[in-house]
Amino acid sequence: MDEIEISSRLYVEDGAVFMTATLPSNMDSDEPILAPVTFVLVHHRLLTVRYHEPRAFKTLPARASKVSMGCHDGEAVLLALLEAQVDRMADVLERSARDTAGISRAIFLVKGNRRWRSKSLQTIIQELGRQGDLTSNLRECLASLERVIGFLTQAMQPVRNEKETKIRIKTISRDLRSLADHADSLTQKITFLLDATLGLINIQQNDIIKFFSVAAVVFLPPTLIASVYGTNFHHMPELDWPYCYPMAVGLMVMSAVIPYLLFRRRGLF
Repeated sequence: MDEIEISSRLYVEDGAVFMTATLPSNMDSDEPILAPVTFVLVHHRLLTVRYHEPRAFKTLPARASKVSMGCHDGEAVLLALLEAQVDRMADVLERSARDTAGISRAIFLVKGNRRWRSKSLQTIIQELGRQGDLTSNLRECLASLERVIGFLTQAMQPVRNEKETKIRIKTISRDLRSLADHADSLTQKITFLLDATLGLINIQQNDIIKFFSVAAVVFLPPTLIASVYGTNFHHMPELDWPYCYPMAVGLMVMSAVIPYLLFRRRGLF
Protein backbone atom coordinates (compact mmCIF):
# COMPACT_ATOMS: atom_id res chain seq x y z
CA MET A 1 0.00 0.00 0.00
CA ASP A 2 2.91 2.34 0.62
CA GLU A 3 4.41 1.77 -2.84
CA ILE A 4 4.18 4.81 -5.10
CA GLU A 5 4.44 3.15 -8.51
CA ILE A 6 1.18 2.75 -10.40
CA SER A 7 1.64 -0.99 -10.99
CA SER A 8 1.66 -1.62 -7.24
CA ARG A 9 -1.37 0.54 -6.54
CA LEU A 10 -3.69 -0.26 -9.46
CA TYR A 11 -3.92 -3.84 -10.71
CA VAL A 12 -6.23 -6.81 -11.27
CA GLU A 13 -5.49 -10.18 -9.72
CA ASP A 14 -7.67 -13.33 -9.84
CA GLY A 15 -10.66 -11.32 -10.94
CA ALA A 16 -10.31 -8.82 -8.07
CA VAL A 17 -9.63 -5.14 -8.75
CA PHE A 18 -7.12 -3.55 -6.35
CA MET A 19 -7.01 0.25 -6.16
CA THR A 20 -4.95 2.18 -3.62
CA ALA A 21 -5.41 5.91 -3.02
CA THR A 22 -3.86 8.29 -0.52
CA LEU A 23 -6.60 9.79 1.64
CA PRO A 24 -6.46 12.36 4.45
CA SER A 25 -8.00 12.33 7.90
CA ASN A 26 -8.00 14.62 10.96
CA MET A 27 -7.97 17.60 8.60
CA ASP A 28 -9.56 19.82 11.25
CA SER A 29 -6.66 19.32 13.66
CA ASP A 30 -3.10 20.60 13.67
CA GLU A 31 -1.80 17.11 12.91
CA PRO A 32 -3.57 15.77 9.82
CA ILE A 33 -2.96 12.18 8.77
CA LEU A 34 -2.14 11.18 5.21
CA ALA A 35 -2.16 7.43 4.57
CA PRO A 36 -3.08 4.95 1.82
CA VAL A 37 -6.43 3.19 1.57
CA THR A 38 -6.89 0.12 -0.65
CA PHE A 39 -10.24 -0.61 -2.31
CA VAL A 40 -10.79 -4.21 -3.46
CA LEU A 41 -13.69 -4.97 -5.79
CA VAL A 42 -14.57 -8.62 -6.39
CA HIS A 43 -17.92 -10.18 -7.38
CA HIS A 44 -19.83 -6.94 -6.72
CA ARG A 45 -18.45 -6.75 -3.19
CA LEU A 46 -16.19 -4.06 -1.78
CA LEU A 47 -13.42 -4.53 0.75
CA THR A 48 -11.32 -1.66 2.11
CA VAL A 49 -7.93 -1.98 3.79
CA ARG A 50 -6.97 1.06 5.84
CA TYR A 51 -5.07 2.00 8.99
CA HIS A 52 -6.71 5.35 9.60
CA GLU A 53 -10.28 6.62 9.48
CA PRO A 54 -11.12 9.27 6.85
CA ARG A 55 -14.31 11.13 7.65
CA ALA A 56 -16.09 9.81 4.54
CA PHE A 57 -16.02 6.30 6.02
CA LYS A 58 -17.87 7.63 9.07
CA THR A 59 -20.41 9.93 7.44
CA LEU A 60 -21.43 7.73 4.52
CA PRO A 61 -22.91 4.83 6.58
CA ALA A 62 -24.85 7.28 8.74
CA ARG A 63 -26.19 9.08 5.68
CA ALA A 64 -27.00 5.87 3.79
CA SER A 65 -29.01 4.59 6.75
CA LYS A 66 -31.31 7.63 6.53
CA VAL A 67 -31.44 8.37 2.79
CA SER A 68 -31.62 5.90 -0.06
CA MET A 69 -28.32 6.24 -1.96
CA GLY A 70 -28.59 3.15 -4.14
CA CYS A 71 -25.74 1.34 -2.35
CA HIS A 72 -26.92 -2.09 -3.47
CA ASP A 73 -23.54 -3.52 -4.47
CA GLY A 74 -19.82 -2.94 -4.04
CA GLU A 75 -19.45 -0.71 -7.10
CA ALA A 76 -22.18 1.64 -5.93
CA VAL A 77 -20.72 1.78 -2.42
CA LEU A 78 -17.28 2.59 -3.87
CA LEU A 79 -18.66 5.43 -5.98
CA ALA A 80 -20.54 6.79 -2.96
CA LEU A 81 -17.35 6.67 -0.88
CA LEU A 82 -15.39 8.47 -3.58
CA GLU A 83 -18.09 11.13 -3.90
CA ALA A 84 -18.12 11.66 -0.14
CA GLN A 85 -14.32 11.90 -0.08
CA VAL A 86 -14.31 14.44 -2.91
CA ASP A 87 -16.91 16.54 -1.07
CA ARG A 88 -14.81 16.39 2.09
CA MET A 89 -11.64 17.53 0.34
CA ALA A 90 -13.58 20.31 -1.38
CA ASP A 91 -14.70 21.57 2.05
CA VAL A 92 -11.12 21.49 3.33
CA LEU A 93 -9.88 23.38 0.27
CA GLU A 94 -12.60 26.02 0.70
CA ARG A 95 -11.64 26.49 4.35
CA SER A 96 -7.97 26.73 3.41
CA ALA A 97 -8.81 29.35 0.77
CA ARG A 98 -10.68 31.43 3.37
CA ASP A 99 -7.78 31.19 5.83
CA THR A 100 -5.32 32.15 3.10
CA ALA A 101 -7.47 35.16 2.20
CA GLY A 102 -7.37 36.23 5.85
CA ILE A 103 -3.58 35.94 5.87
CA SER A 104 -3.46 38.01 2.68
CA ARG A 105 -5.49 40.78 4.31
CA ALA A 106 -3.16 40.71 7.31
CA ILE A 107 -0.04 40.97 5.15
CA PHE A 108 -1.27 43.91 3.09
CA LEU A 109 -2.98 45.67 6.02
CA VAL A 110 -6.52 45.63 4.69
CA LYS A 111 -9.11 46.89 7.16
CA GLY A 112 -11.26 44.39 8.95
CA ASN A 113 -8.73 41.62 9.57
CA ARG A 114 -9.20 41.50 13.33
CA ARG A 115 -8.06 37.91 13.51
CA TRP A 116 -4.64 38.63 12.02
CA ARG A 117 -4.07 42.28 12.92
CA SER A 118 -1.99 41.46 15.99
CA LYS A 119 -0.08 38.63 14.32
CA SER A 120 3.63 39.05 13.76
CA LEU A 121 5.18 38.34 10.40
CA GLN A 122 6.91 35.30 11.87
CA THR A 123 3.54 33.88 12.93
CA ILE A 124 2.14 34.62 9.49
CA ILE A 125 4.99 32.68 7.89
CA GLN A 126 4.19 29.73 10.14
CA GLU A 127 0.52 29.88 9.15
CA LEU A 128 1.46 30.09 5.47
CA GLY A 129 3.67 27.05 5.91
CA ARG A 130 0.80 25.14 7.50
CA GLN A 131 -1.58 26.10 4.70
CA GLY A 132 1.02 25.20 2.09
CA ASP A 133 1.58 21.80 3.67
CA LEU A 134 -2.18 21.19 3.81
CA THR A 135 -2.66 22.17 0.18
CA SER A 136 0.26 20.00 -0.91
CA ASN A 137 -1.20 16.98 0.91
CA LEU A 138 -4.60 17.54 -0.66
CA ARG A 139 -3.01 17.84 -4.09
CA GLU A 140 -1.33 14.47 -3.58
CA CYS A 141 -4.65 12.90 -2.54
CA LEU A 142 -6.44 14.37 -5.55
CA ALA A 143 -3.79 13.01 -7.90
CA SER A 144 -4.10 9.51 -6.43
CA LEU A 145 -7.90 9.63 -6.71
CA GLU A 146 -7.66 10.76 -10.32
CA ARG A 147 -5.58 7.68 -11.09
CA VAL A 148 -8.06 5.47 -9.24
CA ILE A 149 -10.99 6.89 -11.22
CA GLY A 150 -9.16 6.40 -14.51
CA PHE A 151 -8.37 2.79 -13.65
CA LEU A 152 -11.88 2.18 -12.30
CA THR A 153 -13.40 3.36 -15.58
CA GLN A 154 -11.49 0.71 -17.50
CA ALA A 155 -12.04 -2.01 -14.89
CA MET A 156 -15.82 -1.54 -14.71
CA GLN A 157 -16.47 -1.45 -18.47
CA PRO A 158 -16.64 -5.25 -18.82
CA VAL A 159 -18.75 -5.51 -15.67
CA ARG A 160 -21.44 -2.92 -16.18
CA ASN A 161 -22.39 -0.33 -18.76
CA GLU A 162 -25.09 1.47 -16.81
CA LYS A 163 -25.57 5.04 -17.92
CA GLU A 164 -25.96 6.33 -14.36
CA THR A 165 -22.67 4.74 -13.30
CA LYS A 166 -20.84 6.33 -16.21
CA ILE A 167 -22.34 9.71 -15.37
CA ARG A 168 -21.27 9.42 -11.73
CA ILE A 169 -17.74 8.42 -12.68
CA LYS A 170 -17.51 11.29 -15.16
CA THR A 171 -18.81 13.73 -12.53
CA ILE A 172 -16.25 12.54 -9.97
CA SER A 173 -13.47 12.84 -12.54
CA ARG A 174 -14.56 16.37 -13.47
CA ASP A 175 -14.77 17.40 -9.81
CA LEU A 176 -11.28 16.02 -9.14
CA ARG A 177 -9.82 18.01 -12.02
CA SER A 178 -11.49 21.21 -10.85
CA LEU A 179 -10.27 20.67 -7.28
CA ALA A 180 -6.76 19.95 -8.54
CA ASP A 181 -6.78 23.22 -10.50
CA HIS A 182 -8.05 25.05 -7.42
CA ALA A 183 -5.33 23.48 -5.27
CA ASP A 184 -2.66 24.52 -7.79
CA SER A 185 -4.00 28.08 -7.82
CA LEU A 186 -4.06 28.16 -4.02
CA THR A 187 -0.47 26.87 -3.90
CA GLN A 188 0.64 29.69 -6.20
CA LYS A 189 -1.14 32.23 -4.00
CA ILE A 190 0.49 30.86 -0.85
CA THR A 191 3.90 31.06 -2.56
CA PHE A 192 3.20 34.69 -3.52
CA LEU A 193 2.13 35.55 0.03
CA LEU A 194 5.24 33.89 1.42
CA ASP A 195 7.44 35.96 -0.90
CA ALA A 196 5.52 39.10 0.08
CA THR A 197 5.97 38.36 3.79
CA LEU A 198 9.69 37.80 3.37
CA GLY A 199 9.86 41.06 1.42
CA LEU A 200 8.14 42.92 4.25
CA ILE A 201 10.59 41.44 6.73
CA ASN A 202 13.47 42.66 4.56
CA ILE A 203 11.89 46.12 4.38
CA GLN A 204 11.59 46.25 8.18
CA GLN A 205 15.20 45.21 8.58
CA ASN A 206 16.29 47.83 6.04
CA ASP A 207 14.31 50.51 7.90
CA ILE A 208 16.06 49.59 11.15
CA ILE A 209 19.47 49.69 9.48
CA LYS A 210 18.60 53.01 7.80
CA PHE A 211 17.52 54.50 11.13
CA PHE A 212 20.80 53.63 12.80
CA SER A 213 22.77 54.84 9.79
CA VAL A 214 21.02 58.21 9.83
CA ALA A 215 21.42 58.45 13.61
CA ALA A 216 25.14 57.73 13.27
CA VAL A 217 25.54 60.47 10.65
CA VAL A 218 23.52 62.97 12.72
CA PHE A 219 25.49 62.41 15.93
CA LEU A 220 28.92 62.02 14.35
CA PRO A 221 29.69 65.77 13.89
CA PRO A 222 28.68 66.73 17.48
CA THR A 223 30.80 63.87 18.75
CA LEU A 224 33.77 65.15 16.73
CA ILE A 225 33.37 68.70 18.05
CA ALA A 226 32.99 67.47 21.63
CA SER A 227 36.10 65.33 21.21
CA VAL A 228 38.15 68.26 19.95
CA TYR A 229 37.14 70.58 22.76
CA GLY A 230 37.35 67.82 25.33
CA THR A 231 41.10 67.34 24.85
CA ASN A 232 43.40 68.28 27.76
CA PHE A 233 45.92 70.48 25.96
CA HIS A 234 47.33 73.46 27.90
CA HIS A 235 47.62 75.86 24.97
CA MET A 236 44.21 76.15 23.39
CA PRO A 237 43.22 79.68 22.32
CA GLU A 238 39.51 78.96 22.77
CA LEU A 239 39.99 78.40 26.52
CA ASP A 240 40.45 82.15 27.02
CA TRP A 241 37.38 83.11 25.00
CA PRO A 242 34.46 84.15 27.22
CA TYR A 243 31.89 82.62 24.86
CA CYS A 244 33.78 79.49 23.93
CA TYR A 245 31.44 77.09 25.75
CA PRO A 246 28.20 78.45 24.18
CA MET A 247 29.96 78.48 20.80
CA ALA A 248 30.96 74.79 21.15
CA VAL A 249 27.44 73.81 22.23
CA GLY A 250 25.95 75.77 19.35
CA LEU A 251 28.28 74.11 16.85
CA MET A 252 27.31 70.68 18.17
CA VAL A 253 23.60 71.50 17.90
CA MET A 254 23.97 72.93 14.38
CA SER A 255 26.08 69.98 13.20
CA ALA A 256 23.31 67.64 14.37
CA VAL A 257 20.35 69.66 13.09
CA ILE A 258 21.69 70.38 9.59
CA PRO A 259 22.18 66.67 8.61
CA TYR A 260 18.80 65.84 10.12
CA LEU A 261 17.09 68.52 8.01
CA LEU A 262 18.90 67.35 4.89
CA PHE A 263 17.84 63.73 5.47
CA ARG A 264 14.28 64.89 6.23
CA ARG A 265 14.14 66.90 3.01
CA ARG A 266 15.28 63.93 0.94
CA GLY A 267 12.74 61.67 2.62
CA LEU A 268 15.34 59.43 4.26
CA PHE A 269 14.22 60.04 7.81
